Amino acid sequence: MNLKKLFQKAVKEKASDIHLVVGLVPIIRKEGEIFYLKKESKIDNDSLTKEIYSIITENQKQRFESDYDLDFSYSYEGSRFRVNIYKEKGNICLAARIIPGNEPGLGEIDMPEFTSELLNSNKGLILVTGPTGCGKSTTLAAMINYINKNRKKNIITLEDPIEFIFEPQKSVITQRQLGTDMISFKSGLKHVLRQDPGVIMVGEMRDLETIGTAITLAETGHLVLATLHTYNAAQTVDRIIDIFPSHQQNQIRSQVANTLKAVFSQRLVPKIGGGRVAAREIMVRNAAIANLIRENKIAQIRSVLETSKEEGMVTMDSELRRLFEEKVISQEEAEMRMENPEYLDN
Repeated sequence: MNLKKLFQKAVKEKASDIHLVVGLVPIIRKEGEIFYLKKESKIDNDSLTKEIYSIITENQKQRFESDYDLDFSYSYEGSRFRVNIYKEKGNICLAARIIPGNEPGLGEIDMPEFTSELLNSNKGLILVTGPTGCGKSTTLAAMINYINKNRKKNIITLEDPIEFIFEPQKSVITQRQLGTDMISFKSGLKHVLRQDPGVIMVGEMRDLETIGTAITLAETGHLVLATLHTYNAAQTVDRIIDIFPSHQQNQIRSQVANTLKAVFSQRLVPKIGGGRVAAREIMVRNAAIANLIRENKIAQIRSVLETSKEEGMVTMDSELRRLFEEKVISQEEAEMRMENPEYLDN
């Protein structure tokens, strides 16, 4: 097998991902669906191991053989890939996400117009949430791209791995990669204040220390952009607060109420006729949202989203209904992702 040729083929096929599993032919994902490349040969462990080891460093090889998992980015003939290698039944496997060549714009990914107002802020926390493969990295990249083009800021990104490569425009951008430029997100954030940041992007808030530091940075005059693997706006607030010990939670509620500017919870939904569209639940902090967070009435956030459309807020059910009514997505796809599918019929 030839790994580089398979990467080329995946790009040519306009796939989003490629999966290599020993004993199977190569697999690609297009528009959310899995396709087997039946004309290719089945993969054997020795060949795949040899191919993978030819594109990683000796240090990365040692880390993989120690941890049995490794994330890294890879570039080949103008295309970039976010790669994960892992073990399965004692064999090596590979999953690679194909990163679009150009930094996306806010308009290209259908972000609401008021997003630019949020990104013009000098402090606060903006979160992009959702499951794996829902486009969180692309949304963050569009936000960084906007700031880079429109503001004179020192932007520092902490990523695992680096995906989109940014060329400094109005801003200065420093991109740091987990494993090669920093030991952990926690350690990267711990020292970031010494680097004179204006905007900080955290690829993923994974633990209590990272979340706590991000909130403090957002509170003390920095704009922080980050992701979480949460399903909706209310669950996002719950996840942040619940990760802290009970004796700290009142303080954290107050900090989150003061610093959280917005939550964009998104899914990628297949469109009628092909392609996918981002459906987003949007929560923007206002007095009502801040009060609910302080008073630990998180369950009532959904009601505020439903009654604050003029402020740009929307529930996922409402957004899916809009996309269905505009004939962008099918009824089946909408109902599959709704908390209350009967809402389509009301």
